[in-house]
Amino acid sequence: MTEKKAGQPYSAEEILSFDRIRRAMTSRVLDRIEELWQGKQPISVEQMNEVIADEWQRVKEAVRSSPAARDAFRKYLERTIAEQIDTLMKEDKTELESLGVVEKSL
Repeated sequence: MTEKKAGQPYSAEEILSFDRIRRAMTSRVLDRIEELWQGKQPISVEQMNEVIADEWQRVKEAVRSSPAARDAFRKYLERTIAEQIDTLMKEDKTELESLGVVEKSL
């Protein structure tokens, strides 16, 4: 069961907030470390840090590929593009108006 959970991708619900990420990641890191340990010698700090870093990369990949991230990025792009277009229009407004471009069409 723990092996299954540790290897599964993060669900959309697990990456909705920092609190949920912390809980899901903590659980998965603990499961992976317990799986590595299996009653043997204590696990080194380096091994724990490696498991944590690996799991953090999995979290970031899950967030980046989530529908919410795509929507947020799309909104960011729309804002950025609109700002650049507005700047260009302001710079060349007089010229474009002299060529017959009006403020609003009917």
